[in-house]
Amino acid sequence: MPIGPLKEFSPDAACPLDGLRVLDLSRLVAGNQVSALLADFGAEVIKIEPIDGDPLRSWGSGGHPIQWSIYGRNKKSVPMNLRDNRAKELLLRLVETADIFIENYRVGGLERMGLAPEILHARNPGLVIVRVTGFGQTGPYRERPGFGTLIEAMTGFAVKTGFPDKPPALPNMALADMVAGTYGAFGAMVAVQARGNNGGKGQVIDLSLMEPLHAILGGDAAVHAASGKSPMRAGNRSITAAPRNTYLTKDKSWLAISGSMQVMALRIFRAIGREDMCGDPRYNTPSARVQNMEYVDQVVADAVAERTLAENLEFFERLEVTAGPIYDAGQYRSDPHVIGREALVEMPDESMGRIPMHNIVPRLSETPGAIRLRAPALGEHTDEILSGIGVSATEIAMLKADGVI
Repeated sequence: MPIGPLKEFSPDAACPLDGLRVLDLSRLVAGNQVSALLADFGAEVIKIEPIDGDPLRSWGSGGHPIQWSIYGRNKKSVPMNLRDNRAKELLLRLVETADIFIENYRVGGLERMGLAPEILHARNPGLVIVRVTGFGQTGPYRERPGFGTLIEAMTGFAVKTGFPDKPPALPNMALADMVAGTYGAFGAMVAVQARGNNGGKGQVIDLSLMEPLHAILGGDAAVHAASGKSPMRAGNRSITAAPRNTYLTKDKSWLAISGSMQVMALRIFRAIGREDMCGDPRYNTPSARVQNMEYVDQVVADAVAERTLAENLEFFERLEVTAGPIYDAGQYRSDPHVIGREALVEMPDESMGRIPMHNIVPRLSETPGAIRLRAPALGEHTDEILSGIGVSATEIAMLKADGVI
């Protein structure tokens, strides 16, 4: 079901990154996340795709190219066969007009193509080059293929995710790629800002999937250094606070409750009629509650089980307890807060008719981004972009006939 009125694309909306040109040679997820964030705020992102297209175009459901429709929005498509020197020269001419260049070839791939950073900087000294790899441009593992799954396994994410009696759990989404891509967009903007303070000189951003994912895991390395122990799987619990878990309601729905703050944990006990636990040394401090987590969880679980999900939500909201429903995608789409904030918007889509997608994130009060363009068809903007650097219509036709573009 639609979640709201069908929105229209806003091709003429003013955005804060207007005038910034990005060449995105990446494929699949991490690089597309870098360029998607920049595009949402107005950068002109030109996808230099393989002749048969970015593989992200094939990621979908029910025959619809859903991932491309979402993460290809606000971008332009120019496929090139970069094995052909004519295509490489066209790319270098585009480099002269660009601010940011994104690539995710294996280490050394750009150099083997004759497009090393020094060659790019010779054509455009101010270019910011974002190099996305699994393990980075340096170090013993630099030449390993860098799939996000391997990164999620290696960084300590998997070993601390899931339940103690189950195997380590990998995310069922491209988590490492998306986190790295978000860091990459931030890094690109830092480098653009630094360029303005550095005489117009560009630089290279060495963006691995490994370090951003580890950076969001908190102080795990420090915990190990201090205690000799690594954080391990705790299910839906926290290793530092209780109660914090998911609880089954009377109508077989699920509720999440977090008592991560001392004041909130005591408020939960009072709400469920266990005032006595607030003064009991076994339960009145975070460390004590963690030591007695089984009992704490059982007390909360028993209280939640007495009410339906709706009753629990009303009850805990009235008592200002941090509790919330566990949603699937359909429930999230239909939640009144999600609808009220337009966290999701329905946009026109050639394949599905209309497609829900996340709105611009984050929200800027004075210079917001905009969804200006639908995800492009393969090669939709080739003529526009190449004619903009002086390539004639005759030459474009010839290059197309030769399979160069």
